Amino acid sequence: MTAPIETLEFQSEARQLLQLMIHSIYSNKDTFLRELVSNASDALDKLRLESYRDKDLEADTADLHIAIETDPEARTLTVRDNGIGMTREEVVALIGTIAKSGTADFLTKLKEAKDAAASQDLIGQFGVGFYASFMVADKVTLVTRRAGTAEGVRWESTGEGTYTIQPVEDAPQGTAVTLHLKPEDTEDHLYDYTSAAKIREIVKKYSDFITWPIRMRGDGEDAEVETVNSMKALWARSSSEVSEDEYHEFYKHVSHDWQDPLETIRLQAEGTFEYQALLFLPSHAPMDLFLRERKRGVQLYVKRVFIMDDCESLVPEYLRFVKGVVDAQDLSLNVSREILQQDRQIQLIRRRLVKKVLSTVKTMMTADAEKYATFWREFGRAVKEGLLDDFENREVILEISSFASTHDAEKPTSLRDYVERMKDGQQHIYYMTGESRSAIENSPHMEAFRAKGFEVLVLTDPIDEMWVDSVPGFDGKQFQSIAKGQVDLESEEDKKATEVAREQQNKDFESLLTWLGTALGETVKEVRLSSRLTTSPACIVGDTHDLTPTLEKMYRAMGQELPPIKRILELNPEHGLVRGLREAHASRPDDEGLAETAELLYGMALLAEGGELADPSRFIKLLAGRLEKTL
Repeated sequence: MTAPIETLEFQSEARQLLQLMIHSIYSNKDTFLRELVSNASDALDKLRLESYRDKDLEADTADLHIAIETDPEARTLTVRDNGIGMTREEVVALIGTIAKSGTADFLTKLKEAKDAAASQDLIGQFGVGFYASFMVADKVTLVTRRAGTAEGVRWESTGEGTYTIQPVEDAPQGTAVTLHLKPEDTEDHLYDYTSAAKIREIVKKYSDFITWPIRMRGDGEDAEVETVNSMKALWARSSSEVSEDEYHEFYKHVSHDWQDPLETIRLQAEGTFEYQALLFLPSHAPMDLFLRERKRGVQLYVKRVFIMDDCESLVPEYLRFVKGVVDAQDLSLNVSREILQQDRQIQLIRRRLVKKVLSTVKTMMTADAEKYATFWREFGRAVKEGLLDDFENREVILEISSFASTHDAEKPTSLRDYVERMKDGQQHIYYMTGESRSAIENSPHMEAFRAKGFEVLVLTDPIDEMWVDSVPGFDGKQFQSIAKGQVDLESEEDKKATEVAREQQNKDFESLLTWLGTALGETVKEVRLSSRLTTSPACIVGDTHDLTPTLEKMYRAMGQELPPIKRILELNPEHGLVRGLREAHASRPDDEGLAETAELLYGMALLAEGGELADPSRFIKLLAGRLEKTL
C-alpha cells in the first residue's frame, strides 16, 4: 500500500518568509549550506547527549557524521546526518511553522525597509536556518526518522505556501535534506552547488570547526569520500592558530546570526578545575531581547561533548545577549539544568565569565569608543538590569554605563566624566527620570539647575526608574533626583547672604501656604516655597523615598495595588501669579474663587511634569471660566 500523503499549509508568517527567501536579494546565497550543516551538527549533538542519558535508546552511535552528496545530472544536493532525527509532529512544528519570537515584527520591518541594503541587514538580524534552502532550490525534500522510533517521515515543498508530508517505512536514522537546485546564475550569485570544489570551499569557510566529520566525494566517478573539515574545536586551539574569520563563522554557528560579532572573548582556567570559554558580544540586539519567552545562556560542553544549549546558569539575566561556548573538564555528562543551578563549579565559572565580559566592555570603552557606543546603544538597557541584583559587580556596571545628560544633547556621558565635571562643593550626582528627553528638559524641575549650570542625568529607560532608588551612589557621590525632596543649590556664602530674606519670605507666605495645604489637602501632602523654580509658578515633587509617578504607573499596570501617593506642591515666590494669589488671599480670604485658582495652579504643575489630571473636564471648565473673565 502507498502511504497516504497529506498536504498542509505553512503558518502565515512562514509563507511570507519563504517568499522572501525564494525572491531573496541577499547576495551571499552560499550561507544556505552553513545553515543545513549547522542543523545537522545540532542533531548529532542531541543524539549523543540523548544516548548518554537514556541507555535503552535504540540508536546507532557508532559512526556519527554528516554526509554531503551531489548529483550533477539530477541537479540535486543532499545534506545527510545520522543524528537524533524528527517525528512527524516535530517536522510540522519545526518546519511548517516558525516558532521564533519576533517573526511578525521582522516581516513588518522588512516591508518597511526602503532599499536593498536595509532588507539585507534585516535578513541578517533574523537568521532563517532551514528556510535559506529556498534561496538556491526550487523544491526541498526532507526524509527523517527519530532515533528509537520505527517509522520515518517524508516532507516536501516548493515553498509556495503548502507542503506535503507522509510516513516512510525504510527511512534511516537521522535526517536527509535534498535540494532540487535552481539553474546556475552567477549574476544572481547562484553557483554550481553540485561542484565538489565549490562545496568544499563553502564548508572550509563556514563549517571547518564543526566537531563532527563532514564527508563528501570529490568530482569524478573514481573520487574517494573525504572528510572536508578539520573538526578542531576553536576554543581548544591557541589564539595564534585561529583567524578572525574563523571566530566570526563560529559565532554565526552558535548564535544563528548572519552578522559578525562585535567582540570575541577567550577565557581559559587551569588548576583546581579546568574549563575553556569562547564568548561573543553580538553587534546588534536580538528581536526577543526584552520578550518574556526569550532564550538566554551559552552552550555547555563537557570534555568536548555537547551538553546543552542556552545554559542559563552560566550567565546572569542581564547578560542574556552573550553567546558562545563553555567547555568544562570536570562536570558529569549527565548534569541537568536543576543540578547546574546548585553546582559550585558552575557558580565559580559564572562569576569569572561575568567579570571577564564586564572588563572587556570597560576596555572597549577607552580603547574603541565607536565599538563601545554600538554596544551600549544595543545592550545598555539590559546591562543596567544588573544594577538591581548583581551587588558584587555593581561598581563595574556603573563604570561601564553611559547616560544622556544636559552636558551634551547628542553624546552620552560616563559617571566618571560626570564626577570630574562636578562643581566645587557639589555633593550629589543629579538626575531626573521621565518618559522622554524633551519632557525632562522642559520640566519645571530643571529651571534652577539650568540657571546655575548644574549638569543633570537624563534617564528615560524604564529600568532607570528602578535602579536609581536601589543604588546609593558612585565614587562616594550620592544620586539625587531633582524631582524629589528638598533641593539646595546654594553655597554656604550664598545661604548666609540670603538667610534674612528667606526668613522674611517664609513669614510673608506662611498664611498662603497653610491655606493651600488645607484647600488641596486631598491631593497634596504639603505646600511649600521652592528653591528649584525660576520661571514657572509651581511644580510637584515627591518626598525623598516616594515612588515616582512613572514607577507608580508601572506597578499599577502590572496589577499591583498601591495606596494613593500624595506629593508636595512647591511654589515660586518670585512668580507674579503666586504673589498675586498671596495678596488676594490676604485681602479676601473668604473668596470662593481663590480655591478654584489653587486647583488650577495644582493642575498646571501636574501637566507641566507630564502628569494626568484626575478630572480633565473640570480643569477645562475652570480654565475656560477664568479666560472668559479676562476678555
